[in-house]
Amino acid sequence: MRPFFDEGTGRLRAPWRLLLQYLAYTVAVPLFANLLAGAFLLAGMGAGSSGTSALAGSPLLPVIGGVAGLGGALLSVWLAGRFLDRRPFADFGFHLSGGWWLDLLFGMALGALLMTTVFLVQSGLGWVTVTGSFESLVPGAPFWLAVLVPATLFVCVGFYEELVSRGYQLRNAAEGLNSSSLGPRGAVLLAWALSSAFFGYLHAANPNATILSTANVALAGLMLGCGYVLTGELAIPIGLHVTWNFFQGTVFGFPVSGLRIGGATFLSIEQGGPDLWTGGPFGPEGGLLAPAAMALGILLTVLWVRLRRGRVAIHAPIAKGPKPERASSPYVSSS
Repeated sequence: MRPFFDEGTGRLRAPWRLLLQYLAYTVAVPLFANLLAGAFLLAGMGAGSSGTSALAGSPLLPVIGGVAGLGGALLSVWLAGRFLDRRPFADFGFHLSGGWWLDLLFGMALGALLMTTVFLVQSGLGWVTVTGSFESLVPGAPFWLAVLVPATLFVCVGFYEELVSRGYQLRNAAEGLNSSSLGPRGAVLLAWALSSAFFGYLHAANPNATILSTANVALAGLMLGCGYVLTGELAIPIGLHVTWNFFQGTVFGFPVSGLRIGGATFLSIEQGGPDLWTGGPFGPEGGLLAPAAMALGILLTVLWVRLRRGRVAIHAPIAKGPKPERASSPYVSSS
């Protein structure tokens, strides 16, 4: 057996594809961030601002990070797809159609519903106190303009984290695990679990992270990946991820995975109650209410897929490589 190449497809084996894509991603993100920061500084110098100090205190700094993450994900996955996977970009979960956009809307509604439920439970138990509403955290900016800062950030984060974690990593892990003993469906299930565990690990270094928060973020990976493993598309995961974060941080004022996102908040709150249940400074994802919300999210995703497609089953093609004609050359385009 060749440890690097698969003779059947002429491609690098899955572990090497995963490694190279992730390395490209970790290089591309700071590259894009530096380019965007440089452009910001040049624009600031032209406007007579104070350079790096203006950037350090700018509410646009999180947006720069989000756009850099999006750019790094798009570039690294496109390059890996073209030259390593030898498949069109659409095969990572973007076979756009009317149904795809409908699933995206469902995911957005689901994320809003789940986080609203978490807020209402905490409010009913007296664990949160609303102290203000429609507050702009950007000096001199009205609320409607300031809210675009976190909205843009969360759209970018929802898109690039799902593209990398589910669209690329889960798919390639499933291809690599597909064997006679597991079969394609077993490979998808194992890849779903492994990619979710890695998703939790990536958030373990966030501010105020705990063992419970890391486990919960891994569970969030299962919830987010559920729509993907049942449909083979990223519509539900992206929609769910965007509004889960947006309602958590911007609508209800909770920390998001340990981070305080500026810009604006629909509600300003004071957090009380036991940290074990609320998540404390990490936000709801660090408490024991989160697993219940995530289990509800998985259940509602399954019901939606059943309603839309008439059946619920693991999308086995996730674990299968590109068609032979696509694998023959990285330059073959899809119709």
